[in-house]
Amino acid sequence: MNQRVKRTCGACSADAPSAPNIEKKQFRKEHPDWQFIEEDGVDKIRRAYSFENYTQSVNFTDEVAALAEFEDHHPSILLEWGRVTVCWWTHKIGGIHMNDLLMARETDHLYNTRID
Repeated sequence: MNQRVKRTCGACSADAPSAPNIEKKQFRKEHPDWQFIEEDGVDKIRRAYSFENYTQSVNFTDEVAALAEFEDHHPSILLEWGRVTVCWWTHKIGGIHMNDLLMARETDHLYNTRID
């Protein structure tokens, strides 16, 4: 991905469509570290990020939490020593919305530009 375009999440309703397959396919191509998973019948995207220590993991978790709060779109975050796993999906539709792909891209951007 050569150029980053900052976008924000749009409001999502229960009848909003899931992300189109073509968008998911493009996302997979550009972001191979993200896994498309199904958990309890709900499609989600998940990625684990590695860190050198617990403090770096906590700091990244705080950054993701701040982004999520700003966008009012909240992931599941698992914090461990040297590792943070982030999982995005849209609760209202019970699956992956375009907002989730956007937030995953933004999460990658946070990781790639962090200062430790």
